[in-house]
Amino acid sequence: MEIEIATIGGYEEVGRQMTAVRAGDDVVVFDMGLNLSKVLIHDNVETERMHSLDLIDMGAIPDDRVMSELEGDVKAIVPTHGHLDHIGAISKLAHRYDAPIVGTPFTIELVKQQIKSEEKFGVQNDLVKMEAGGRMAIGDENELEFVNVTHSIIDAINPVLHTPEGAIVYGLDKRMDHDPVLGDPIDMERFREIGREGVLCYIEDCTNAGKKGRTPSESVARRHLKDVMYSLEDYDGGIVATTFSSHIARVKSLVEFADDIGRQPVLLGRSMEKYSGTAERLDFVDFPDDLGMYGHRKSVDRTFKRIMNEGKENFLPIVTGHQGEPRAMLTRMGRGETPYDIEDGDKVIFSARVIPEPTNEGQRYQSEKLLRMQGARIYDEIHVSGHLREEGHYQMLDALQPENVIPAHQDMRGFAPYVDLAEQFGLEVGDGLHITRNGNMIQLVE
Repeated sequence: MEIEIATIGGYEEVGRQMTAVRAGDDVVVFDMGLNLSKVLIHDNVETERMHSLDLIDMGAIPDDRVMSELEGDVKAIVPTHGHLDHIGAISKLAHRYDAPIVGTPFTIELVKQQIKSEEKFGVQNDLVKMEAGGRMAIGDENELEFVNVTHSIIDAINPVLHTPEGAIVYGLDKRMDHDPVLGDPIDMERFREIGREGVLCYIEDCTNAGKKGRTPSESVARRHLKDVMYSLEDYDGGIVATTFSSHIARVKSLVEFADDIGRQPVLLGRSMEKYSGTAERLDFVDFPDDLGMYGHRKSVDRTFKRIMNEGKENFLPIVTGHQGEPRAMLTRMGRGETPYDIEDGDKVIFSARVIPEPTNEGQRYQSEKLLRMQGARIYDEIHVSGHLREEGHYQMLDALQPENVIPAHQDMRGFAPYVDLAEQFGLEVGDGLHITRNGNMIQLVE
């Protein structure tokens, strides 16, 4: 059976992920993502109203025209998890393929919302939910399997396409968390079984490959966050917290610790309401019955007025804006565009790190400067990454023993540490180790 891989997006940057695997006559597409930084550098861009070709030209979504070179039929579109760099282009590209979108329940619910907000294209693809551990036939000879992984969003998986030539493991994005705050630990036992069965190719996220050691568990970030928040229990001014809206485990910890120190938590911002509301509705998390979630600007401003009237010392606003996004709540607070007054000594907790990209770094710098100018005290980097570091990558390569490896989710400089590591397993560039760019085709089996 011929095996061919199209590296469509995410092989020159972190963002706009998309990879297609052809096994015989069957094609499976993994991820259709957005590069948000390419959108944020433009003022007031509304992607839901834009044509896919314009977004391709901007470098915001994958250029999937290379798919015409694959001789086969797309049988499934498989997003690995609900981050926008993996699902953000589905509403722009999926309608081109007569194939179902197959994902875990939380991911599919986020995809459904993405499609609902789309104003340019009508996306009629079937939405199919499959749990981690589930399997699905792909044509007559191939099979799709979901393996549970841990990441900075719930319900993440690594899909595996089982073919007569061996397994294709699509390894984006994960960390090796054996003590997660929400959900099950990473299923390393299954990965080792797949390795013994035979892995033809492993496609891996290289984000933190150059960092020594292992990525800590989310439970470590929870302990760090608890330490910081308990240290502020006697502070009688304003405390504001921000984190990734999609990081439900972190939001859960913030909500719990707010209550512990005698403050009423409230979630503010459109994406904060969307992700947490969806997770609660699907029973992934159990929030207090009286937890307020407000996304519409008027509702948010009414809540800010209530907080100011009843006393900032009684509340913990958990807001969007951890990357300094121009229209996010924390950025508006820094610019003085909300009824919430930040005063000298007030605390701002960033339970997140800056995504290492110039647009994000610049926006975050501006946001912090504005907050400090108002007298805010910044508590930064209360966080653990959602991506493997060097020892996690070593363990995955050792478990899978792949014949071929394709580094992804980085640029050429970002691939270098992973290349060094892969060479320790006998793989060489051009001989089992494939360094590629967006729009390339790799023939694994002829």
